[in-house]
Amino acid sequence: MIAIVSDIHANVDALQAALADMESKGVDEIYNLGDVIDYGPQPQECLDVAMERFKVNILGNHEEATLNIPIGFNPVARKTVEWTRNQLRPGPFSSGKTRLRWRFIQQLPRSYEMDDILLVHGSPRDPTMEYIMKSDTDDLLGEVPEKIVENLALIRRFAFCGHSHMPGVVTDEGVFYAPEEIDMAFPVEAATKLLVNVGSVGQPRDRDSRACYVTLDDKEVRYHRVEYDIQAAVEKVHATPGLEDFCGDRLLEGR
Repeated sequence: MIAIVSDIHANVDALQAALADMESKGVDEIYNLGDVIDYGPQPQECLDVAMERFKVNILGNHEEATLNIPIGFNPVARKTVEWTRNQLRPGPFSSGKTRLRWRFIQQLPRSYEMDDILLVHGSPRDPTMEYIMKSDTDDLLGEVPEKIVENLALIRRFAFCGHSHMPGVVTDEGVFYAPEEIDMAFPVEAATKLLVNVGSVGQPRDRDSRACYVTLDDKEVRYHRVEYDIQAAVEKVHATPGLEDFCGDRLLEGR
């Protein structure tokens, strides 16, 4: 059984709780779909976990923005990118660990394929920036929308993504199922192809404040929600100059 995580966003409290939950469930390998950094106050610690514990790491749009320019980001997000870049970018006298983290980000791939599984941050069509949302499955004529058709055409069987922080499964019939609509699990034999948004470990936005990740075995894709000390994470954000309080406050409501 493997676990797939995304959008940790420098929230080490949520990450450690999720890792403990995975260990209790006998997870063999962990795959990460990007956005380990930004919004939260502990990018270094989360990157260290990614480098040491995850089998595969994918480039997220926040890693891309930290390396380059934050295009299409709102003012709060741009500010966190700038703060994160200042924490991570090596200077003339930086330690070897700092340089190692920066090289790690620079070398992240935009996608990763293994057997019939594609891992991306955004979508198969645009691995870094395109969202896959429930609204993308809506069609007044009852047909599978073109966006979904084009993304499904690019995968062999499964595509796992993050980016929107909104967990859910999109079937080859163009139907979106939120985790609570499928009792937290979707049988892998129930559809020829699946687009799976794994949700967010460190900043859920589906009004459920618990950390979210998925596991995959030969029977099902299963969602897991994990309690963690949210108040401690909020207080760390509030205590960090350069981060907006909103980045912490939103954790309390999962928004």
